[in-house]
Amino acid sequence: MNTRLGASRLTLLYLLAAGLWVLLGDSWLAALGLDSTQLNRLQSVKGLLFVLLSGALLYGLLRVQQHRLTRSSRDLGASEDSLRQAAAVFESTQEGVLVTDAEQRIVHVNPAFSRITGYSAAEVLGQRPSLLKSGRHDGAFYQALWEALQRHGSWSGEVWNRRKSGEVYPQWHCIRAIHDERGRIGHYVAVFSDISALKRSERELNQLAHYDPLSNLPNRLLFTERLAHAFDRTTRTQSHGALLLIDLDHFKHINESLSHNVGDLLLQAVGERFAAQLSDGMTLARLGGDEFGLLCEPCASPDQAADLAQQLLHSLASPFLLAGRELYIGASIGISLFPEAIDSVEQVLRNADSALFKAKSNGREGFAFYDQALTQYARQRVELVGALRQALDNAQLRLHYQPLHDLQDGRLVGVEALVRWQHPQRGLVPPAEFIPIAEDSGLIGAIDAWVLERACRQMVAWQAAGAELEFVAVNVSGRLFNRGELDLQVTRVLAATGLDPACLELEVTESAVMENPDAALLRLERLRQLGVGLAIDDFGTGYSSLARLKRLPVHKLKLDQSFVRGLPHDSDDAAITRAVIALGQSLELRVVAEGIERPEQVEFLRQLGCDYGQGYHFGRPVTAERIGRAADPATLASEPLGAP
Repeated sequence: MNTRLGASRLTLLYLLAAGLWVLLGDSWLAALGLDSTQLNRLQSVKGLLFVLLSGALLYGLLRVQQHRLTRSSRDLGASEDSLRQAAAVFESTQEGVLVTDAEQRIVHVNPAFSRITGYSAAEVLGQRPSLLKSGRHDGAFYQALWEALQRHGSWSGEVWNRRKSGEVYPQWHCIRAIHDERGRIGHYVAVFSDISALKRSERELNQLAHYDPLSNLPNRLLFTERLAHAFDRTTRTQSHGALLLIDLDHFKHINESLSHNVGDLLLQAVGERFAAQLSDGMTLARLGGDEFGLLCEPCASPDQAADLAQQLLHSLASPFLLAGRELYIGASIGISLFPEAIDSVEQVLRNADSALFKAKSNGREGFAFYDQALTQYARQRVELVGALRQALDNAQLRLHYQPLHDLQDGRLVGVEALVRWQHPQRGLVPPAEFIPIAEDSGLIGAIDAWVLERACRQMVAWQAAGAELEFVAVNVSGRLFNRGELDLQVTRVLAATGLDPACLELEVTESAVMENPDAALLRLERLRQLGVGLAIDDFGTGYSSLARLKRLPVHKLKLDQSFVRGLPHDSDDAAITRAVIALGQSLELRVVAEGIERPEQVEFLRQLGCDYGQGYHFGRPVTAERIGRAADPATLASEPLGAP
């Protein structure tokens, strides 16, 4: 337009100048008074000047026009380059591009559009974008989209669309309105990306963050969150819930003897059985290791929680067939009811943990409810652990000795060393109170080492004083026995004290031997080579295999006192006692009966051929000084029951 305007002005100026030249030129020449010859000559000169000026002006106009045309051509070339670049981007971009006219008819799509949606360009040109709708969004969603587009000229957000195959998938969509030179909307351009992979990654991260990868059950984090929500709801609505903590009994034996792969398979199978017991309002989680958690909401009564615990325990009754083996596993369950005057979720978890410990202490394969006494007991346990450490450092431990008698002639043949704790404030703490704490805290190893060394030294002292004792028996904890270094420790103690190995007898519980029978056999053989005596303690409670028992290099079986208590009147106890004594005799092992309290028990056992006996009938555990003064077995036998 500017070019046309400039040309018009130049044309007008030229016409004006030419007209003035023609009109005024002749008048000016006539005024000079020249003759005709001179006038004709000047007329010619005037014509030449007019031609020259016209030519110069025309030349200038042509030059300007040529310059403008060159510049326009250059600009047009640049525009074409930009258009070619834009087209290349449009065709090669990984984002889908869709262009519609003002009436929302599709006029152009790029290859990425076809790759993402599955529709070719021919299938969608002239169609409306509603062809891609998934049905996941309602009319209000699209109305808000178009209102934002009209108001702001653009919109971006997440849209779920449908591919040609029918698959519904998520897109990140950007739509922009394109206006013409008059400001009217001429086209709409939509650019979108398929974010299915991003959504899938989000789901995987959420799965990893909140679910156990082995069992696919909620993990501790998600379980704690749900417990917090349940606690808030029950507190607000004055309803009730229950938390059950479930710990598999002796699961570590599976890992140690059959491998962790089998252990993982067992955990998966246990989780499936537990999950089969669930109903609405329950959440089962694997909290870590062999511990599971079950949240029950609502829980109308303690009876409902007890029934649920029984169902879980019953689900484990049948064997698991894994890796070609039949495996059995039990569980212990601690139950905490809430809100029940509980202040926080953390307290709910602590209470359930205390109840779980109580269930384990009661013999496992059962359940226990939390009560306030458990909190006090747990607090005392923490205090006792610290005090027990001080007891080792401050020489507060004592050894008492319980006599063992030959049941055939009544002779005192040996003693069993039993540890006691002389607390500075509480006095003599019973072993049943601190030995389990020592085992849980790991202090039992240090206590075992102290008992072994002190008992050996005391036996040497008795022998030097002329006491007629054949042996001193020392209990070995399962922790010390399973370390695999007991033979080295015994060797050091015997060398340091000078005790004859034949005068030392080590008592290992049947359950400790059965934790890993093959390894136990090797450890017992190494101890046997040292020349010490070996006894299986608490026999009858650890489910020994007779095939394994006959291979064990032991000297004695100690019949557990639970079978002696009912003698001679309890027929079941009598039958078990006869069987154990007969078994010992057939394997050429001596049999020791524990817990003898009445003369009729002594007579019954003597008639069955039992070799040795110990218990309150013969005397309670006493100090080393009293053992030393017992020149005659009758001295101890005459002590009243319950003597210190």
